[in-house]
Amino acid sequence: MFKKIWAVSGRRRSRYAIALLLALTVMWGFPILTAHATAGDPTGASLGTAADVAAKVAGQPTLEEVAIQVGHNKISINFVWTLITGFLVMFMQAGFAMVETGFTRAKNVSHTMAMNFMVYPLGMLGFWIAGFAIMFGGVGGLATLGGEPILDHAISISVFGKTMNILGWKGFFLSGDSYATSIYTMFLFQMVFMDTTATIPTGAMAERWRFPSFMIYGLLVAIILYPVYGCWVWGGGWLATLGSNFGLGHGHVDFAGSSVVHLTGGVIALVGSKLIGPRVGKFNADGKPNAIPGHHIPMAVIGTFILCFGWFGFNPGSTLAGTDLRIGVVATNTMLAGAAGAFASIVYMWLTVGKPDISMACNGMLAGLVAITAPCAFVNSLSAVLIGAIAGVLVIWSVYFVERTLKLDDPVGAIAVHGVNGAWGVLSLGLFADGTYGDGWNGVAGTVKGLFYGDSSQFVAQCIGVLANFVYIGIASYIMFKIINMITPLRSSDEDQIEGLDIPEIGIHGYPEFHLKSGQH
Repeated sequence: MFKKIWAVSGRRRSRYAIALLLALTVMWGFPILTAHATAGDPTGASLGTAADVAAKVAGQPTLEEVAIQVGHNKISINFVWTLITGFLVMFMQAGFAMVETGFTRAKNVSHTMAMNFMVYPLGMLGFWIAGFAIMFGGVGGLATLGGEPILDHAISISVFGKTMNILGWKGFFLSGDSYATSIYTMFLFQMVFMDTTATIPTGAMAERWRFPSFMIYGLLVAIILYPVYGCWVWGGGWLATLGSNFGLGHGHVDFAGSSVVHLTGGVIALVGSKLIGPRVGKFNADGKPNAIPGHHIPMAVIGTFILCFGWFGFNPGSTLAGTDLRIGVVATNTMLAGAAGAFASIVYMWLTVGKPDISMACNGMLAGLVAITAPCAFVNSLSAVLIGAIAGVLVIWSVYFVERTLKLDDPVGAIAVHGVNGAWGVLSLGLFADGTYGDGWNGVAGTVKGLFYGDSSQFVAQCIGVLANFVYIGIASYIMFKIINMITPLRSSDEDQIEGLDIPEIGIHGYPEFHLKSGQH
């Protein structure tokens, strides 16, 4: 049977692969879904108190009842904060769609939008199936969301006598005792973070990525690729315990995802761009790159502002607690770094090419936001501005390096924005963390301090985290793309690229009136 399936065309083979994946999901998931369906806490009654503060004695509540209700209210505030900020991050998907589509050509509008749209449901389902369990299955109690010790199963190894978690292994399909309000809240918030990672390569591989292969990618990146590194940093894994196990600061610290989200997406984009090759016409025979302007700069600018808005959920929301007053510092640092990145980018371009480049200013703002994502809770405003300004210049250098030296085609600058500045973000934490926040982070007593504030070991932990990401994500994404390409080709034909991918891949023009007026079909 398998020989017959393999003998069919690439397009039919990709459909068989997707159908087989869905069938295996149902076969695996049904026993889990029907077992212990209500073993957790689906109502949230165990968080705080099930009793009212109603008077029981002489018309007055007892001190214990008041204390319990106050605790319940605190957890409720944290729930609301985490959910609302998660909703903001979800809206960033619209920003990514507009930025990527604006920076690409009109003949690929439907295709680019379709990828940005479908990566959301694909990623969500993949993360629900297994990604969340692999990433957070061994994280333990979620202190700000009630502290229930539900996610208590991890796969560990012992190195130099130290136990280190490498994978979580609980919470598949959000079933069993994972059917709990705190777990569902955490799932929603973390799912939209994962979706940001999954979206980043769609910009770098735009205008030549076949839709069937993208669909398979959307599931795999959420099921296994992203969650493994995420477990190492946020799920109580070995990078998080570099401090408690080996005395390297507080372990690898990444407050909101410069490495977990952005560097991961940037490395996937780097590997994917290399394997899929450049767009038709991007490079001459001598390797000299040709400019391929985007079709809609206003769309890209509006998308950038949407992303800026969503980032107020991305970074402050990562406290998982509306009762953590550090959210004011986090939000302001986020805003300042983005502004500094945009300012530095436009000034640099103005001085070097003679004109202020608004598209590069957009990428500069996003680069500043990416860079501040890791250190936003641990640095002061001066450091935030410096981190953002460096990111604004670094993104320009990186765009030139990727295109002119590596000879890679990245239509939106995703590798430079997210990959390079994701790495800069976590390294900057190891330099500028000022010791005013983070007591007990990753189980290490004392606040988080960087090299410039007396703790060189924290910078070492940050370097290890960057290296681990580049090695693991680089190798894993290479294997993933190679397997997908065996099932169905990654790259669209030259003929389809010249025509535009809207009709060959999606079947509908993004701007039908434009094509009718211009005589294109």
